Amino acid sequence: MSQDGQAETLVIIGSGPAAWTAAVYASRANLDPLVIEGEPSRDMIPGGQLMYTTDIENFPGFPEGVDGQDLMARMKAQAEKFGTRTMMENVASVDFAVYPFVLRPSYSPEIRAKAVIVATGARANWMGLENEIRLAQSGGGVSACAVCDGALPAFRDKRLAVVGGGDSAMEEANYLTKFASEVVIIHRRDGFRASKIMAERTLANPKIRVEWNTKVADVLGDEFVTALLLEDTNTGERREMEVGGLFVAIGHTPNTGFLKGQVELTPHGYLVAPYAWRTATSVPGVFAAGDVMDDYYRQAITAAGTGCMAALEAERWMAHHGVTEAESPVLETAESSIGHPAAQMA
Repeated sequence: MSQDGQAETLVIIGSGPAAWTAAVYASRANLDPLVIEGEPSRDMIPGGQLMYTTDIENFPGFPEGVDGQDLMARMKAQAEKFGTRTMMENVASVDFAVYPFVLRPSYSPEIRAKAVIVATGARANWMGLENEIRLAQSGGGVSACAVCDGALPAFRDKRLAVVGGGDSAMEEANYLTKFASEVVIIHRRDGFRASKIMAERTLANPKIRVEWNTKVADVLGDEFVTALLLEDTNTGERREMEVGGLFVAIGHTPNTGFLKGQVELTPHGYLVAPYAWRTATSVPGVFAAGDVMDDYYRQAITAAGTGCMAALEAERWMAHHGVTEAESPVLETAESSIGHPAAQMA
């Protein structure tokens, strides 16, 4: 709740590039946004996946690259400069069937909000090995995004390993051949789950070989990965393989567990945006930004772009319905509240 006991004008849930960009735009529009950042856990920490990235070379404006934690700190500071307020808790559940919307943090009293931007991102699926997580969090050569990290100098001209057997793993492996001396795909079965065309393209690449019926039993290296301990899934036999980097491509899980039953999600749990190039969700007044609604690009710059879009849409939606002045706008369906996309942005 705001200090005067009234509903918050705009609450942004999340703390990655989408959330902070939305906060910058919203605060400059005098919407007095509140950002609920989340709280540290084994899988995620406030700031999102970029908090595990030591060198970002593809975010515009940083020709020398930028540390992921530094970038998130700068984005947060910029939002706070314009008046954004923050609280470091998770949102345990929401009620979007009432208006103003109700958000229930983990510990604090419930919060009412006139508009909400969900920018909680998605977390990479890991194998769950202790050294894998340690080296991923410390920038030690373990990554879940080849497009983000594969071109870094530390990975060039090295043997790189990719774990997985789906289309994402095929894409990661093919991308890494631009920089690696060799790419080794490690797959626990004797056939890929990937589409036929992707599998054929991967197997035809001379710089890629596959370790079939194999899993990673451990990731070796103190400050940077040096080798993998591999295990044959049929015989249990173990051996080491030297590598200069490990890319885990076994999927992502969107952070939408607290939203189930409240807003439309895809079968894989991502927020649905019914209209192309828009961030409005199936619930009028609720908007989505970043990886929580994007299972295709998953880049910091695209997340930031959708954060801008969500803030602009939220501002225009509230202005159209007089939400900033009144407690209960006329809400019908997503289509009636959004209107034709071209008219919405006119």
